[in-house]
Amino acid sequence: MRFFEELKWRGLVYDMTDPELEKALDEQRLTFYIGVDPTADSMHVGHLLALLVAKRLHLAGHYPIIVIGGGTGLIGDPSFKNQERPLLSIATSLANAAGIKKQVDRLLPGAQTVNNYEWLSSLNAIEFLRDIGKNFNVTYMMSKDSVKSRIENGISFTEFSYQIIQAWDFEHLFAANGCQLQIGGQDQWGNITSGLELIRKVHGSEAKAYGFTFPLVTKADGTKFGKSESGSVWLDPEQTSPYDFYQFWINTADDDMEMRLKQFTFLSPVEIQALLDDMKKHPEQRNAQKALARELTVLVHGEEAYREALHITNALFTGNLEELTAEEIAMGFKDLMATTISADANIIDVLLQTGLASSKRDARELLQSGAVSINGERVTDFDFVIRKSVAIGGMFTVLRKGKKKYSVIRHE
Repeated sequence: MRFFEELKWRGLVYDMTDPELEKALDEQRLTFYIGVDPTADSMHVGHLLALLVAKRLHLAGHYPIIVIGGGTGLIGDPSFKNQERPLLSIATSLANAAGIKKQVDRLLPGAQTVNNYEWLSSLNAIEFLRDIGKNFNVTYMMSKDSVKSRIENGISFTEFSYQIIQAWDFEHLFAANGCQLQIGGQDQWGNITSGLELIRKVHGSEAKAYGFTFPLVTKADGTKFGKSESGSVWLDPEQTSPYDFYQFWINTADDDMEMRLKQFTFLSPVEIQALLDDMKKHPEQRNAQKALARELTVLVHGEEAYREALHITNALFTGNLEELTAEEIAMGFKDLMATTISADANIIDVLLQTGLASSKRDARELLQSGAVSINGERVTDFDFVIRKSVAIGGMFTVLRKGKKKYSVIRHE
């Protein structure tokens, strides 16, 4: 399977500006770029597909430039947003860009990373209007879908001018780095074609450059991709732990699995088909989801972080909580509000305090029936005392009612 054919098989081709690009990607070595605006100090899984497409091109022999939009991020992309983005300060934009660069370097080693603040910050108003702005027709700019969607509700000149600034990025990289290709999600089509138009006007109609877009990621049930119950799934392990990152992928719905495996992993078509066949025969084993979670966790956080996430997952599934450290307990139960106790306490009182039992009678019935476990060990004794001295890491005691209802005690 040739490279471009595989891109199509993986569902990664939405549109391209020139049919010759297919042959160029298969037979040439192009310098290409993709942009990331530093709206936060970390990327999230919504950015991941773009970086993985760039990685695929890199592995195929093309040369990537990752443009962190320290300059364009100060303006804000109007792409199909209902309202203006809050303006970032220069200091915040540059700090965010530094955080993103670390993640890009990990995911795309060998790629060139640049910040468009370097060239945009030197542009003065007269140069902007005379040398760049004169190449853009306002009617043409207003025809872009990202702008049309905002006209009725209003759009500032700042965001209206975004496509001009991003177009200059493409022209600047074309002239300075020989960059012939810009890639992006389908919502970036208008910005990409604006860049191509500027290149042709500045460098002549024979200037060869291309644009390529891939589909935006969607979920089969119509809900937004990239969110968990606790919010955005970040690539920064301090904002989303590797365990939570792993859980996000392992909870992928069966209906989404084929596209997730094709688009987000580097598994071969044969390996992917084997996982899909296994999912049909043994859906309860969730081997496809496990493979997806493994591939993405290793890619983003590394092998050691994946093993830790798997260790926590297995311990919680089997109930062998004594195998976990206090840090792993905190990670695995971060969404549970811990109940703090300052002294040793009777199990019945603690069941009431945590809400696992509605009354002392209910607590006794739970204990008598063997429905209560502490740190993975079943407890039936009404006089059992929860002690800090035997807490996990001297910090946590984990109570479980039945198979799935947990509560965490934090010892002061």
